[in-house]
Amino acid sequence: MTSPADQSALTTQNPVAGGGEGPAPLSRLLADLRDQIDALRFTLDVPGAEEARLAAKEIRDQLDDYVLPRVRAAATPLLAVFGGSTGAGKSTLVNSLVGARVSGTGVLRPTTSSPILVCHPDNFDWFMGTEDTPPGVVPTMGRVEGPAPDAVVGDQLVVIRTEAVPRGVALLDSPDFDSLFEDHYEFATKLMAAADLWICVTTAARYADAQVWRMLQRAREQGASLGVVLSRVQPGPGREVAEHFAEMLDERGFGEAPRFTIPETTVVESRLPEDDISDIRAWLTGFVDNTEVRDEVIVETLGGVLDSFRVRIPALARQVEDQVDRRDDLARIVESAYSTALAELDEATRNGALLQGEVLARWQDFAGTGDLLRALHVRRGKDVPKPSTRRRRSAPRVRALKAALRSALESLIVAAAEQGAEQAVARWQGDPAGVLVLADKAAVLGTASPELSRRVTRAVSGWQDHVLELVRHEGVIKRSIAKLVSFDSEALSVVLMVGILGYGTSDVVVEGGTSAVPQRLLKSLFGAESLRGMSAKAKADLRARVTMLLDEESLRFGQVLDQADIPDEGTAVALYQATYNLEVAR
Repeated sequence: MTSPADQSALTTQNPVAGGGEGPAPLSRLLADLRDQIDALRFTLDVPGAEEARLAAKEIRDQLDDYVLPRVRAAATPLLAVFGGSTGAGKSTLVNSLVGARVSGTGVLRPTTSSPILVCHPDNFDWFMGTEDTPPGVVPTMGRVEGPAPDAVVGDQLVVIRTEAVPRGVALLDSPDFDSLFEDHYEFATKLMAAADLWICVTTAARYADAQVWRMLQRAREQGASLGVVLSRVQPGPGREVAEHFAEMLDERGFGEAPRFTIPETTVVESRLPEDDISDIRAWLTGFVDNTEVRDEVIVETLGGVLDSFRVRIPALARQVEDQVDRRDDLARIVESAYSTALAELDEATRNGALLQGEVLARWQDFAGTGDLLRALHVRRGKDVPKPSTRRRRSAPRVRALKAALRSALESLIVAAAEQGAEQAVARWQGDPAGVLVLADKAAVLGTASPELSRRVTRAVSGWQDHVLELVRHEGVIKRSIAKLVSFDSEALSVVLMVGILGYGTSDVVVEGGTSAVPQRLLKSLFGAESLRGMSAKAKADLRARVTMLLDEESLRFGQVLDQADIPDEGTAVALYQATYNLEVAR
């Protein structure tokens, strides 16, 4: 932990300094962190995502509204923000300290609909801003110059200059943090994060409310220096209330916060009797009379905010990691859906289910009419002709069988792609994160892509050509048969395809009483070892082509994930690195 003097030096350094080697200046690191936080998107509704969105907004606002202005400025006034529950009397307290009615009070609640800031004229430009310089605190909030006693001016900060407030200190009356109006709560929390000193005002009747303690805890987590005021304390029994409140502060770790008590009294012209606020006035005046004490509070608060980033920034990084994990889960769903489709396709090409209907009819026609034997051109002895160098045209039945095989395989692959897409969409639709990512794309993603049919046709044709090349270049006929047989490579490649795709688990009796079993025929021609080698290569090639087709189909889901603006793991790493860099710079 750096000393107050060292931290003070950090707050006054030149934000554009730091050229050459050495750690980056704190102001630049904070500005970079601000940009990182602003770019964060917690797209998926995983547990804690909404809290992370709010936390990111609070950190970004605090960087904009308080940290960066404080780090970049040398000598600035201390801002004391009075926050409290409805009817706690904070507006009356501010009026009393100023000595004039600057903030509206009354029986109607909430009274303060816009925050009221009161400062010395010499500090006015710091809080109001000029044409050339943005306001030093909460620059993102609109401003209007007061007085505005009724404070009904919308979502703007009313800045009032008066010599009744000492130079170097400003008082801000924020909207009620328990207001039913959501914008009032947002103002209160925003201003609390921008305060050098946050003064919680509550009453003897409401000091135990959960909202009071939530706001105190929030102020502590965000690094604010604290003061506590208990108002409307009745004489007699009120002493026990004050003691109980003090015990609660001690038990919850707020024992070091200065605490003050204001008795139940008569309010005249929106002001309390001077005797009832003298202790609070003396405390605040002490910051004016002793600039070292004032600067120490500012440095302590700024240091507390930077300390809080040690916890708050890594917490955001962990939420980013949850987003990344959820994205990976969605990607795995797609991978699983297409893997299942591929496995079922593998089974269909292995167990003979593909060879039904048209394919079976074409095979029986080819094998049972003599075309198969004629394609092999069996001859004996010295009458065996020399192989012709002229390419022979395959029989029509060979071409018809090959076309039927191609068509059946294409249909099977397209069906697998359709199944993978349908299953992936169905599982995404059963997942809240998947529903968010899908949006209106379910109908498009739930079916195969329009260009798949063309790509499948090209892939299957390429596979059939590959099998033909295997037969021509690797299908070495057994010597005993080679002396007697010349064969049609395309016809034999079709027989090999039939065998690879699972046909031949049993004999098929065809016309003429002939039995045709592709595996037996192929084994007799090539031998078991050669046949196994060719079959393995052909199967591997087919699977590789199908896998590529299904991978290309699944990429559509990856593109949708990319378009969903989900952070990647690099974002989380950058946040962890930013936390480390801040510690080094401090």
